[in-house]
Amino acid sequence: MTFTFTGKKYEVYDELRAYAEKKIGKIDRLFRTESDASVTFSAARGRCTCEVTIRNNGMIYRVSEVTSDMFASIDSAVAAIERQVRKNKTRLEKRLREGAFERTAELPPEEDEEPEEYKIVREKRFSIKPMMPEEAILQLDLLGHEFFAFRNEAEDGVFAIVYKRKNGGYGLISASDTDD
Repeated sequence: MTFTFTGKKYEVYDELRAYAEKKIGKIDRLFRTESDASVTFSAARGRCTCEVTIRNNGMIYRVSEVTSDMFASIDSAVAAIERQVRKNKTRLEKRLREGAFERTAELPPEEDEEPEEYKIVREKRFSIKPMMPEEAILQLDLLGHEFFAFRNEAEDGVFAIVYKRKNGGYGLISASDTDD
């Protein structure tokens, strides 16, 4: 497992780094391939936050834990990620086929000139993965986001978005070649 440590207004000292590598490194045994872990530490008003993001074979596991001690935050984050992986491992094995995340697609670059009231404050690029809608919903839940973009294998790779509905269900938006 490769690690990236970041401190947001918090110094990441060697003892903390070694502890995090030891604890988070144990999660690597749950994966078949090499994974990347990004760990962000921050502290404010006596609350220590540890955010852990693990990328493995196209899947992203993310958790943020807040306690009064940074070491306890690391322990809580590791436990939460292990729960996520174990909970979804059988579901993932059933639904994912080998090599499902190997193909990538790039989004077109944004226009440089935007009206002042529509100013873009953050830009993000990502690969759009081919998957089934159920896999996209699983990824949406793992990330804790409100929506997730993907290429729908059930509809020959059509661009699609799954999202959480206010009534508790999920919605699916698919691109269409015709104007309906």
